[in-house]
Amino acid sequence: KLKVAILDQSLDKDYLEKQTNYDLAIKTPGIPKTKVKIPYVTATNIFFSQNKNFIIGVTGSKGKSTTASLIFEILKVAGKKVRLIGNIGNPMLEVLLKKVDPDEIFVIELSSYILEDIEYSPNIAVLLNLFPEHMDYHGGIENYYEAKKNIFKFQKSGDLAVQPPFTEKIPLKNRYIPLLGTHNLKNIQAAIKVARLLKVSDSAISKAIKNFKPLPHRLEFVGTFNGIKFYDDAISTTPESTIMAIKTLKDIGTIFLGGEDRGYDFNELEKILKLHHVKNIVLFPESGNRILKSRQGFNILETRSMKEAVDFAFQNTSNGQICLLSTASPSYSIWKNFEEKGDLFQNLVKNG
Repeated sequence: KLKVAILDQSLDKDYLEKQTNYDLAIKTPGIPKTKVKIPYVTATNIFFSQNKNFIIGVTGSKGKSTTASLIFEILKVAGKKVRLIGNIGNPMLEVLLKKVDPDEIFVIELSSYILEDIEYSPNIAVLLNLFPEHMDYHGGIENYYEAKKNIFKFQKSGDLAVQPPFTEKIPLKNRYIPLLGTHNLKNIQAAIKVARLLKVSDSAISKAIKNFKPLPHRLEFVGTFNGIKFYDDAISTTPESTIMAIKTLKDIGTIFLGGEDRGYDFNELEKILKLHHVKNIVLFPESGNRILKSRQGFNILETRSMKEAVDFAFQNTSNGQICLLSTASPSYSIWKNFEEKGDLFQNLVKNG
C-alpha cells in the first residue's frame, strides 16, 4: 500500500513544494541537498549499500569520463570482467536487478553532485584535478571541494587513494596516443596508475591506449572544410578547460565562447587569447558580454545563433587555421546541454 510518485520540474513547476506529502525521497543528483526538506536517499547510496563487488571511482573537475572509460578499456584488454556504470554506462541500480559475477569490477564516474551526500567510498578512489566549477549548485568553492574529497572519506583499510600528481611512465610513444593535450596525458597516467595497482601488464595498457576512441565533444576533430580545421570541444564549460584546449591546438583563428553565466573569472582566458593571437571571437549570451575586458584587436560577433556563428567562422577563419567550439561556460543559456550544442555545431559545419 505504498504511495509512490515522481516529482519533477518538467511535470510540475511547484514540484519541490509537494515533497512534504511524502515520507521519503529518492533524490536525483541534479537537486542540491539543501532543497530537500524530507528524509532522503540517493540511487548511488542504495547501490553502494547493496554492492559486494570491487569498485573503481573517478572524480575531478575535468577528465572524469575519459579516464573512467580508459580504465574500463585497459581492464577489458587485460581480460578482466569489468563494467562501466553510473554517469556513463549502465545506471547503477540496473546492476542490482540481475545476478552479478562476484569477480566483476565496476568503474564509476562520480560527479560532485553525486559525492555531495555519498556515504560510501570506492575501493580505488581517483581524484584527477580540482578547479572552480558548479559554484551555483554547491553555494561556493569550499563546499564544491568538500564534495569532491568525499570520494576518499569512507575508504576502509586496504582501499587505495589515487591523487595528483601523476608520474606514471606511459608505455608507448606519443605519436600512438589518440588523445590530444597535456591534460589528457595526466588522465592517461591516472588510468595507468590504477591498472598497475591491479597488476595489469604494460602490453595490455599500451594496446588499450592505442586503440582508445576519444569521447565525443572533447577536442573532437570534426574535419577540414574550405581549408579550415574545425574542432568540437563542447565539453569545455569552464575557463580553465578552454585554456587547455587553446594551448593544445595552438593555431586557432576563430573561437566560440560564452553561455550560462556562473560568475567565472575570465581574466586568464583573455590573456591566453591575446598570447595565442586568436583574432575572431563569437560571444554567446549570457557570459559572452563579460569574457573580454578589452575588445581591441579582436573581430567579434555577438549572437545566440549557432548558424550565424558557423557562417562567421567560414567567412573569417584563414586557410589552414582552426575554428574551435570551446565556450568556457555552461551551455544552458541557449542549449539543453553540451551534447546538443556540439551536435548542432558539427551538423552546421558539415552541411554549411
